[in-house]
Amino acid sequence: MPTQIESHLSDNGVLRLTLNNPQRRNALSEAMIGELHAAIANAAESSEVNVIVLNANGPAFSAGHDLKEITAAREESDKGRAFFATLMNKCAAMMTAIVHCPKPVIAEIDGIATAAGCQLVASCDLAYASNTSRFATPGVNIGLFCSTPMVALSRNVSSKHAMEMLLIGDMISASDAERIGLINRTTDSESLTAMTQAVADKIAEKSSLTLSIGKEAFYCQQDMELAQAYAYASDVMVDNMLTKDGEEGISAFVEKRPPVWRNE
Repeated sequence: MPTQIESHLSDNGVLRLTLNNPQRRNALSEAMIGELHAAIANAAESSEVNVIVLNANGPAFSAGHDLKEITAAREESDKGRAFFATLMNKCAAMMTAIVHCPKPVIAEIDGIATAAGCQLVASCDLAYASNTSRFATPGVNIGLFCSTPMVALSRNVSSKHAMEMLLIGDMISASDAERIGLINRTTDSESLTAMTQAVADKIAEKSSLTLSIGKEAFYCQQDMELAQAYAYASDVMVDNMLTKDGEEGISAFVEKRPPVWRNE
């Protein structure tokens, strides 16, 4: 079976991972989830990768889980329960790997992102979309509440906006997705890759060590109570100041010269 994830690494360490099953609207089948999880895991360990961009071939970023695959599993003696549990666990592990990846992960959306596809967008650290893109968590329309997409969605937008998407299930526009905080910015399709690449290139110039420290701290402190969050973040800042890149960055700023990162 052909690979469902294309990859390209630029000279400055920007890795593009492209969902490549446009005939199935880049559905998050068990195979697609496995390939994407492996690609994220490999990138997390690679010293050559500074930033990851997720995009897709075809008119859909991702239409969510493969409903034909789910329907076929109902023929099993347990009506698909074992497969459904495995699929949900694998998908959750892949989404969690994106959040825990020490490299910033950027979604680039030019088309629809629905259900688990919308979950994938919400799981990324940043997201940029064409102004014709649309987003939805439409499971409620087919008797299947988008409970797992809800986890990522509710951690990115306010409760009432998340519930509106989950309870109604309608498509929302890219401008509305930007307004509620699901994505960062929109542009026309022709300019999308250039805009995303410019953001990725800017991030790739930073110390990879500093980025990994900051990303981990961001997600760790989110669910802490205020005093605990400040205590935790203060410890992170102290450790960061004692890294070689922390010392180099401050020295370079004081001396008015570009820093030379060692990622140490």
